Amino acid sequence: MDLRHQIEQYIPYNAQEEKDKELILRYMDTFDNLLTRDNEFAHFTASSWVVNKDRTKVLMVYHNIYQSWSWVGGHADGDADLLRVAIKEAKEETGLKQVTPVLDDIFSIEILGVAAHEKRGKHVATHVHLNATFLLEADEGEILHIKPDENSDVKWFLLDEAVEASTERDLQVVYRKLNEKLRLLQKK
Repeated sequence: MDLRHQIEQYIPYNAQEEKDKELILRYMDTFDNLLTRDNEFAHFTASSWVVNKDRTKVLMVYHNIYQSWSWVGGHADGDADLLRVAIKEAKEETGLKQVTPVLDDIFSIEILGVAAHEKRGKHVATHVHLNATFLLEADEGEILHIKPDENSDVKWFLLDEAVEASTERDLQVVYRKLNEKLRLLQKK
């Protein structure tokens, strides 16, 4: 399924997702280079909420740039298969060998503001990430490794503790939403 179709088929969970879906589709109609960082204003990213098999914990990394506990994810860098991007990034950032999707569909969408920062000695201007989040599962007993150029720790947190561990207020709102959606999914 192509990315546009995935986003068109996505059923928003709340008003934030409804508005962000509308804007993402509008950006897709306006810009032809949203899959690469060549579009310095807005580009696609894929994140994951990596949970354990019991779905009681989430795997977080301590992000070097933002100095905060964070989910895992990264830029599409030309790949329209955002699930593949999410799995690749989860493995790279945590050292996990086995990561499987709980769902093949997008679990959450959000437009995330990114403040200006330095990366690898280069200035990165303020921009937005058109983000698709995927729900992935991993064995919490698997050995973890940091990715020193991106994070300085990797750790499993209880779901609500993960929200509190983040110092990024905007992402705390997203993480609470992800936990709500996960709990609803478990009730089905």
